[in-house]
Amino acid sequence: MEKVSVLAITKNGVKIGEELKSIFPDWKIYAPKKFSDKGIKIKWYSEPTSEKIVELFKNSNALICIFSLGAIIRLISPFLKDKKTDPAVIAIDDKTKFVISVLSGHIGGANELTHEVAEKLGSIPVITTAADVNKTISVDLVGNEFGWKIDDDSFVTKISADMINEEIIGVFQQIGKKNWHKELPKNVKIYDSLEELKNSNSKSCLIISDKIINGFDKNCIIYRPPSLVIGIGLHWNTSKETIKNGIDDCLKKFNLSSKSITKLVSIKKPQDVQGLIDLGIEMNIPIEYVNREDLAEISAPNPSETVKRFEGTASVSEAAAIKVSKGKLIVEKQKFPPNLTIAIARKIN
Repeated sequence: MEKVSVLAITKNGVKIGEELKSIFPDWKIYAPKKFSDKGIKIKWYSEPTSEKIVELFKNSNALICIFSLGAIIRLISPFLKDKKTDPAVIAIDDKTKFVISVLSGHIGGANELTHEVAEKLGSIPVITTAADVNKTISVDLVGNEFGWKIDDDSFVTKISADMINEEIIGVFQQIGKKNWHKELPKNVKIYDSLEELKNSNSKSCLIISDKIINGFDKNCIIYRPPSLVIGIGLHWNTSKETIKNGIDDCLKKFNLSSKSITKLVSIKKPQDVQGLIDLGIEMNIPIEYVNREDLAEISAPNPSETVKRFEGTASVSEAAAIKVSKGKLIVEKQKFPPNLTIAIARKIN
């Protein structure tokens, strides 16, 4: 984990901080200047700890405090926002007997970090999140290691409770890695189709798909694996807005989710098209360019002699999507005259 800050406020705490620094060299250790021995491992501060902890809380991905849990709660409570943005917070006592996950256990990674630190220090890890102590599925972490996104987190709390209380949970998976779970709890059942899931007695459900799901009347979390590669044929002056509108039209027409887009791909030109560069930045999606010689080797369903005359290959959008995805073309070339074509392929896991 990046940007981990350790805050120690006692002499023993400073020693523990130095030990952590030797184990995790990239971590930054902070302690009051009054304990300074001019050691370079520690960043000594002179301001009140009540001010320093706020600075570290706001600017760290994880904050490890080597002092009492009660003091931590009093100091950080005015600055808590939500579990999607708050950093992981961990407490370690002055004798390293316990390492306690305090805040952002799942999304923030505090639980995982607690286990890691406890193992290194020979301490007892303390985890209190219900999914972990009941050894069931943490629905807010499903597919997290594979880059899956939750489409809408409105039902996360409700379905988490259903999972913990062993209500019947149905699962339908259309795409994505199959090994997102090691062993399913007895209350979770996988269905082979969306229709079967709809007609089941499941109280809640988990759906893993890059398709837009309509008309589903159960409490549901939809996970979006990074499965869609967007192939783009364009001119040097095709604008960001034109490309964005073309992609949006295709996604809407074919009921696909933008949250599953993993890459924008096109032909390598002498100069990269600024409109595509700008769109990649705006959407926070990487762009990959493919040489015309490599595209020419791909068998595309809709080759064009006109494209071949200008680009040196008979297909750009379809061939680029197929080449980079190494998967299946699910949206054949869509034309947006005069300067854009879009095709979409799905990665195969």
